[in-house]
Amino acid sequence: MLSFTTKITKNILEKCNNIKYIGMSCSYYGEKYSNLDMNTAKEKGITVRYLKDYGDEAVPEYIICELIRLMHGLGDSQWKDRPYELTDVKIGIIGLGKIGTMVANALKYFGADVYYYSKTRKTKEESNGIKYLPLEELLKNCDIISTHLNRDVVLLNEKEFEQLGNGKIYVNTTIGCCYDVEALKKWLDTGTNYHICDYVSNTPKTQEIINHKKTIYTNKICGNSKQSDIRATTQTINNIKEFLSNK
Repeated sequence: MLSFTTKITKNILEKCNNIKYIGMSCSYYGEKYSNLDMNTAKEKGITVRYLKDYGDEAVPEYIICELIRLMHGLGDSQWKDRPYELTDVKIGIIGLGKIGTMVANALKYFGADVYYYSKTRKTKEESNGIKYLPLEELLKNCDIISTHLNRDVVLLNEKEFEQLGNGKIYVNTTIGCCYDVEALKKWLDTGTNYHICDYVSNTPKTQEIINHKKTIYTNKICGNSKQSDIRATTQTINNIKEFLSNK
């Protein structure tokens, strides 16, 4: 069993010939970010299982919470001169996977006018009233943008922040950095823009961003909760049962 704080390297795997199964008690974001030498594990015929989607449900709650606080001025900052509801506010979701869809549906429930951009069209979600826009149009027409991309997929550069314009809110719960740091800083330095993020945005190169006066930063992982621990534990046990059953 492997926690995300521990590494199993090629050197270890080559010395441990009896290992048949490794259960990663964390998500897998590719070989670049893995704390396990996945290629060596495959070469040695070791079965590897990791966790999926166990911390998703808490993300929409965090986003709704922080947006309401900022829009109503319930914290140290207020978006506009007067408090705003989510009702009829144009909100764009970039990346309509599982979490992006959950966020879109939650915002729609509060009466927001929800749009999305994704590499592939989502006909099911469109039939539920989540409208597609090309990225440039999404940025220009929406007041709030929330990104839900794969780890370190940089999609927002200086051109995109210029298209987004002034008086907007940018929410990011994507792990790592899906924006150009200097471009985001320039966008925050000018105008009345705000940035909302949690601990997964905290990297060595983003320190100036998370400490920016227009960033509302939460020093916690927004997907972490009692329930997410239960889902992770259940999935870990089920992965072992499935391996033993197939074996």
